[in-house]
Order: sequence, then C-alpha cells, then structure tokens
Amino acid sequence: MSFTELDHHYMARAIELAHQGRFTTAPNPNVGSVIVRDGQIVGEGFHRQAGGPHAEVFALRQAEHLALGATCYVTLEPCSHYGRTGPCALALVNAGVKKVIVAMLDPNPLVAGRGIELLKDAGIEVAVGLLEQQARALNPGFLSRMERRKPYVRLKLASSLDGRIALSNGKSQWISSVESRSDVQLMRAQAHAILSTATTVLADNARLTVRADALAISFLEDGSLRQPIRVILDRRCKLTGQELLFSQNGPIVLVHAKAYTPAFEHPQVRFIALDADDSGLNLNELMAVLAKEQINDLWVEAGAVLAGSLWQAGLVDELIVYQAPVLLGDKAKAMLQLPDYTELAQAQPFVWTSVQTLGPDLKLIARLEPCLPE
Repeated sequence: MSFTELDHHYMARAIELAHQGRFTTAPNPNVGSVIVRDGQIVGEGFHRQAGGPHAEVFALRQAEHLALGATCYVTLEPCSHYGRTGPCALALVNAGVKKVIVAMLDPNPLVAGRGIELLKDAGIEVAVGLLEQQARALNPGFLSRMERRKPYVRLKLASSLDGRIALSNGKSQWISSVESRSDVQLMRAQAHAILSTATTVLADNARLTVRADALAISFLEDGSLRQPIRVILDRRCKLTGQELLFSQNGPIVLVHAKAYTPAFEHPQVRFIALDADDSGLNLNELMAVLAKEQINDLWVEAGAVLAGSLWQAGLVDELIVYQAPVLLGDKAKAMLQLPDYTELAQAQPFVWTSVQTLGPDLKLIARLEPCLPE
C-alpha cells in the first residue's frame, strides 16, 4: 500500500504520542492518534491509563466538529468491543471521519480485524501497515502476551567489567553508579511487573518499588504513581509478611510450590501455587500463568540462579546489563549460573541493540535473536 510523506509524518507523531503512556497504560497497550483535516492537525491524543478513554477518543474530543471528513492516524487498530469504554471504531464512525490509517492490526482476539471491518462497513476508507514495525516496538509486552501467551522478559544485571555481580562474600552495593541506579528506577516505572525471588528480598531487604524522586515520569489521573506488580518466587514459603516488601503500596504476587502453604495473609498479596521439582518452580508454567493474569512484561531483578534458569529455559527476550568500569576477579560471583558448555555452539547467540554511557557505566542491551551469517 502506498503512503505519502505526510502520512509518514502524521503517523510518526501518533507514535510519539503513544510513547507518553508508557508509565501508566498497563495492562493496556500504548496507543497514539492524530486527526488531520485540510493538511492541519486538528486533534491529538494518547491512551493514558486502563479504564480511561482511548487515544482516538482524546483526539476526537480535541478535534470536535473538525473530525467530520478528516483522516485519523492511529498506531493500533481501533477497538470494536465494549469493555470499560465503548468501541473506538464506532466513535470514529459517529464523528464522520473519512479515512483511517492504521499502523498495525490488534492481535487481541476481542478485536483482531473487527475494528477494521466495522469502519469499512460504515463506508470509511481504511489503510493498514504504515510504520508497522515502529508501532510494534511500542508494545513488546502486550504483543508477547497476545501472540506468544507469555510476558516479554527483560533480565537486568549490574556487573563489573569482568562480568561479576558480587564479591565472593556476597557484597554488591554498589557496583553500578548513581546514574545507572536512577535509570533502573526509570525502567522499573515502565515495567508492568517486577520478577524477583524470596532469596533476593531477604538478602537485600528489598522493596522492589519505584522511587520517583527526580524522575521525569507520568502519574495516574488521580495523582498517584503506578507501581509495578511485584512477582516474588518463594518456593518454600520463606517470607513471613513482615519484610519491608509488604509495607510498600502496590500489588504483590507470591508464587510458591504446591507442596508448601503460606503462613500469612496480606491484603495486597495474591498467592499462586505452581509445580516444582528440585531445580525450582516450573518457569514455563509461571509465564503462562502470568500471561493469564494479563501481565504484559517482566523486569527481572534477581540473583544468578534465577537469571541462569530463565536464560536456559529460553524465556529471556532482552538482556540489560549495567556494566561498571571495575574488575572483581575470578573468585567473585558470576552474572548467571549456566551449565559447563563444551562447545561454543551451545551458547545462545544474541544481538546488541543499544550501547550508551550512564555516568562512568555502560548500559548494554541485547535481544535474543539469531545471528545471521555474513
């Protein structure tokens, strides 16, 4: 399908708008919309939080009567079903827009082409596929949950230059810099959920919450900060409910083995029992359960054991390493616990996608994609 330079410009603006919802929309996707009439933008909007109006509705409100005969650019197919809000496709029909340009179809089975069909049935011209890859990049977690039935997993590690995360005595505060730790808070704030373990919680007295001081992040409409869901693997039910973790606002999911019973109740905590063996909880089952819980993406902050287990299970989608310019030596603790490979071909390949400096540190991002031969 042929799109003009102006079409690209307006869709790029819609993608820019969608990005503004990244701190608040979970479990919904980030979506942006632009309405154009006679070569002028007359309405803009983005989805701000679940349960609130969608991007198209905000854009239509701004455009008012100028939406009649206009073109709507939207990063995700307009919804066609009644949820907590009405169908956006119907709102566009009622507003009298002439054309709708969509970056990508919605993989949600409640929509999945029905929004496009509703628009076409009303006589509206529809074009799909403009800047689709850029639109997909807005919502890796939502797309992963819909298309793969698992959350998108980002594994975060803070390491020395020689790939160590702690001294042999366990001390690790602080390998990374203040700048890196601030960036971690920013990444946490964008995550739908944080995955960690009871071992990490007990060792660090961890809260695993977002501390918004000096961070440029968006708040919910009531002025509160959306805290990621904290998913804690506590196979043997070691946590007591008295840890600092439980004194912080925000939902918690405690995952334990079926053979164990939690010794406490807490108003913010949901308990989930999974199959387990000597090696730990069934991580593939965990991902399927979390997807059913509508969790889009996981930001993993844990030790070498869980990091290695996720890696070996092929569940890590993105590796994020904050690397400090120090050397800790071969007796220090490794980043991941992995098997003793005997062939280089056994090591899982990945592709670096980003390298940036944060103070004295490097932030390295890699995706687990096949390395194509030259």
